Amino acid sequence: MSFVKTYEEIVGNSPASGDFYDAEMLTLVWETTPEAIEKLLPPPLKPTQKPVVLAFVANYPSTNFSLPYQESALLIRASFEGQEGFYCLSMPVTNDMAMAGGREIWGYPKKLANIALQREGDALEGSRVEGWTERHGIQFMKVKANLTGKINDNSAMDELVSLGLNPEGEYSTLAFNFKHSPSPVASEAFDYPPRLIQGETVFRPKTFIFAEVEIELTPSEFDPWHEVPVERMLGGFYSVGDNSMLNDGKILAEVDAIEFAPYAFLKWEWSKQ
Repeated sequence: MSFVKTYEEIVGNSPASGDFYDAEMLTLVWETTPEAIEKLLPPPLKPTQKPVVLAFVANYPSTNFSLPYQESALLIRASFEGQEGFYCLSMPVTNDMAMAGGREIWGYPKKLANIALQREGDALEGSRVEGWTERHGIQFMKVKANLTGKINDNSAMDELVSLGLNPEGEYSTLAFNFKHSPSPVASEAFDYPPRLIQGETVFRPKTFIFAEVEIELTPSEFDPWHEVPVERMLGGFYSVGDNSMLNDGKILAEVDAIEFAPYAFLKWEWSKQ
């Protein structure tokens, strides 16, 4: 190992995707208020027809880029020039390399946290799953799920499927993030104009079951997940499978630095002077 890599080493360590093997995930989907989406969504992203929020907790026992780790995320539905995806508000992780890669390459708002996801029961159907995410001594997100094969609002099944979900096979999702770098020059906000990035993740579930879920969002100064309150819980699902984060992202746009500045603190702890 060396601080300096050869060209051959760099090329040989550039896979086509970041792969997660036997990824265990509990995913929840709900509707929040239109006002919450309006407040949190940076331009040029726009709200979609319904104010949909997605959150998950995951165990990643094996990957092609890092040690095993846990992750959770909070994302809101958004669109750019007619293309819908999810804008990520928060993505805590338990591994420093997973944090660095996600932040530096893709712009994901990752921070280190304590995260847990546990399933109780031998049989899949009828078992219970619980999880939580904690920072600064606050469990700001707690989730519970009953793996019944049903969702909270049975009339919402078409809405879940409309998000790209395919319970019977492979599916993919698009994520929007803003990549930006604070400037060391006090009179300048960023090193370069913030960039809107699009990435795609492919999911190949081997185990999949719908769930009736609940989430508790505790206010935290540093992790304000409570800003997207649950107005209508659609439902959730538990899955185990192989996921691939494709390394063919796109730079969709450069945005005005002053216009973006209020949204530039997802990756940082805001300290009041």
